[in-house]
Amino acid sequence: MYVDESTAELKAQVRGVNYYFCSESCMREFLAPEKELRKLKVELAAAALLAVPILLITYSGTLPARTSNYLLFALETPIQFVIGWRFYRGTYDGIRSRMGNMDALIALGTSAAWGYSSAVTLAPGALPSSGVYFDTAAVIITLVLAGRFLEHATKSRASAAVRKLVDLQPTMARRLAPDGSEAEVPVEQVGVGDALLVKPGERIPVDAVVVEGASAVDESMITGESIPVEKGPGDEVIGATINKSGLLKLRADKVGQDTALFQIVKLVEEAQAGRAPIQRLADRIASYFVPVVIAAAAVAGLSWFYIGHIGLDFSVLAFVSVVVIACPCALGVATPAALLVGTSRGAQCGVLIKGGEYLERAGKVDTVVFDKTGTLTRGRPSLTDVVPLGGLGQEELLHLAASVEKGSEHPLGQAVVNEARRRSVSLSEPRDFQAIPGEGVKAAVDGRVVLLGNRRLVAEGGADLSGVEARLAELEDEGKTGMVVVVDGKAAGVLAVADTVKPSAKPAVDALKAMGIEVVMLTGDNSRTAAAIAHGLGIEKFVAEVLPQQKEEAIASMQKEGRVVAMVGDGINDAPALAAADVGIAIGSGTDIAKEAGGIVLIKDDLQNVPTAIKLSRRTLSKIRQNLFWAFAYNVVLIPVAAGALVPFLGAQVYEVLPFLAAGAMAVSSATVISNSLLLFRFKPA
Repeated sequence: MYVDESTAELKAQVRGVNYYFCSESCMREFLAPEKELRKLKVELAAAALLAVPILLITYSGTLPARTSNYLLFALETPIQFVIGWRFYRGTYDGIRSRMGNMDALIALGTSAAWGYSSAVTLAPGALPSSGVYFDTAAVIITLVLAGRFLEHATKSRASAAVRKLVDLQPTMARRLAPDGSEAEVPVEQVGVGDALLVKPGERIPVDAVVVEGASAVDESMITGESIPVEKGPGDEVIGATINKSGLLKLRADKVGQDTALFQIVKLVEEAQAGRAPIQRLADRIASYFVPVVIAAAAVAGLSWFYIGHIGLDFSVLAFVSVVVIACPCALGVATPAALLVGTSRGAQCGVLIKGGEYLERAGKVDTVVFDKTGTLTRGRPSLTDVVPLGGLGQEELLHLAASVEKGSEHPLGQAVVNEARRRSVSLSEPRDFQAIPGEGVKAAVDGRVVLLGNRRLVAEGGADLSGVEARLAELEDEGKTGMVVVVDGKAAGVLAVADTVKPSAKPAVDALKAMGIEVVMLTGDNSRTAAAIAHGLGIEKFVAEVLPQQKEEAIASMQKEGRVVAMVGDGINDAPALAAADVGIAIGSGTDIAKEAGGIVLIKDDLQNVPTAIKLSRRTLSKIRQNLFWAFAYNVVLIPVAAGALVPFLGAQVYEVLPFLAAGAMAVSSATVISNSLLLFRFKPA
C-alpha cells in the first residue's frame, strides 16, 4: 500500500477516500481548502455579530457619547485584532515581498480609525475632534471577510477532482489461486504477476495483460475514444476501465503508483499545485495606492505642523483622516458584488463560474481547445449510414442487421438496434446466434444466414468484398466504422457507425472564431476520425491519438507560446488538461472529475455556452474594474478635504465633520458599486 502509517492522522480527517495511491500531499490538498473555508465562516460570523450592534449604537444616538464610545471600543477591538489579524499578517507578507497589497490598505486604514477613535475614547478632550471611526473599521473588515468567504466558498471543492479520480480505482479484485479457486481481496494486496478474473460490467482493478478470454473494453476514460476496444490474449488493459462483455483472465502488470490512473491523479495534482495564483486586481491597485496614501497623509500632517503652524493635535488628525478616508469599504464589495451578479446571470445562461480568478483568466483567453469525444461529439456510437448493395431495400437490410444484433451486448450492435427501433423497423428473433470476438456476429434470421462484421469475418465466411469495398473505404475515410452485411453468403450492404457531432458544436466554433479566438481540437481518437470531425466543424488545427498526459503537454506548449488557453472537456482523461489550462471549462453532462477540475462549468450540454462564458467573463471583469474605480473615486476626492484643503476657508473645525464625510463616502460608494454590478443582469448570451 502506497500510504504509510505516518499519514494515519490525515486519513482520519479525510473520510470516504480510496487511499490505494493517494499520497500524503494529496490528502493535505483535500484538507487545506476546507479548513480555510471553515475558518473564514467562523471569522465572518463573529465579525457580523459584533458589527451589527456597533452600527446600531453608532447611528441610534440613544446613548451618551462617552458611554457609546466605550461600548464601541469594547465591541470593535476584537474585530480589529482577533478577527482582523489576517490583514496584519498579509501586510507583513507584503512588506517582506516589498509590495503593497489590499491587506496593507485595510490594516492601515482600520488601524488608523481604531487608534484615533481609541484615543478619543480613552483620553477625551486630548484631541480636537470627538468623532470616532469604530463603525468604519468594523464594517470594512466585515465586508472584506464576506468577499473572501464568497470566493473561497466557490473554490472549496477544487481538490475534489483528485479525490474523485482516486475513488475510480476499484477497492476489491478477484484473485485466482494456482488451483483455480478465486477470492476477493483488497486491490492494494494485488501484486505484479497475480492472476485476476474480471466479469462483464466490472472495472478492471489494475493495469494488466489478457491471458485468456475476449471482450470489448470501454477505455474512453483514458483514450477518449467512444467505441470500446476489442481485447484478446496478449493485449494490455488499463486499470479502472470497464469490461463490457466477455469474461477475462488477466495477469497483473502494473499496480499502485505505476498504474495509468495514478499517473492521471499525479498530473492533476501537479497541474493544480503548479498554477501560479493571479494577483488580485485590488492588490495591484493597492500596491500603488498604499504608498501614495501614506505619502499624502505624511505630507498633510507635516505641512500643517511646520508650515501651517496649526498645532500637533490637528496635524495628527490630518494624518489619520487621510488614511481613514483612503480606505474605502466599497472595496469589500467591489469584486464580490460583480462576481455574485455575474455568476447569477451566468447560471441563468447555463454557465457556472467558480471564482474571480477564473473570470480574470477567461477574460484574456485567446485560444480554446476542445476535447472531441463527449464534448464536440455525443460520446456514443450511432448508426449513420445504411447502404444496401445487393438488391435489398434499406428497411429490409436494417431489419436483418438489427435482428442479428438483437442478442449482442456490443455497443456497435446496440447502435444498429437502437436505430432500427427509432425507425420503427420490426425485428425478428435470431437463431443460432454466435458472437465472434473482434470480428462480428452471425445468426439465422427468418431462415436466412446473416453475418455482420468487419472484413476479416466476411473473408472467413467466403463472401466476395469487391462490390462493397469502394463504399466501405469511402465511409471509413469519413471517420466512420464500417460493417459489412452478408446474407446467405453474399455481401448485401454496408452499415456505418460513428460518434456524431453535437448540434451546438458548429455554431460555438463559428462564434469563437468570430471573437478572434483560435480553436484547437485534441482527441485520443484516431487521426482519420479526428480529421473528419475537425473538417466538418471548420477547425483548422487538431491533434489526434493523444493520451491524458499528452493533452496536458499540448496545453503547456501553447502556454509557452504566450497564449491564454481555455480547455473544454467532459471526461476523466481531460482532467489533467482542464487543471493545467488557464481556464478549464467542463461540460455539465460530463464526469464529476472533469467538473471539479474545471474553473467554469457549462450547466447545460450546449457548446454555445463556451463563447457565452468568455463574453460574460469579459463583461464581469470590466464591471469589477469599474467598481474598483468607483470604490476609490469618492474617497480619493475626499482625500484633499481630509488633508485640510477646506481649513483655509472653514477653519480647523472642519475636522469635526470628517466622520460624517467618511460615512457618506462609504454609503455612496457602496451604493454605486452595487448598482453598477446589477447592470450585469442585462448581459445577453452569445
